[in-house]
Amino acid sequence: MVTVASNATASLAVRLLDALDRLPFAVRAIQVDGGSEFMAAFEAACQARGILLFVLPPHSPKLNGRVERLNRTAREECYDLTLEDFTVSALSRAARRWEHTYNHIRPHQALGMLTPAQFLAQSHKEQLSRTS
Repeated sequence: MVTVASNATASLAVRLLDALDRLPFAVRAIQVDGGSEFMAAFEAACQARGILLFVLPPHSPKLNGRVERLNRTAREECYDLTLEDFTVSALSRAARRWEHTYNHIRPHQALGMLTPAQFLAQSHKEQLSRTS
């Protein structure tokens, strides 16, 4: 769900909510940093989808540590290493390739050396067996 854009806008933030439908689980809440792109139209779109919206206080990146860490990883493993031109379309291609590697090829220590896709599949299987 990596997206590269020339600037952050409310309409782009609202469109990104559509990508949540691709996830193998329901999103019940979203935490945002309070940028203007997450106001008005985005708030309304979250409310229409029944998604709770939590807005962090200004200047509090420590409260958004996982997102900040993912941003750092994306920068170090994708953007700093890409040979693509620094255009929106070229960086979008690089980001999609990196996202696939990150989710399906690269093992993660925090997930017991599984990829996120493997971890989700295993978690889903375990949930199904508990409900059966």
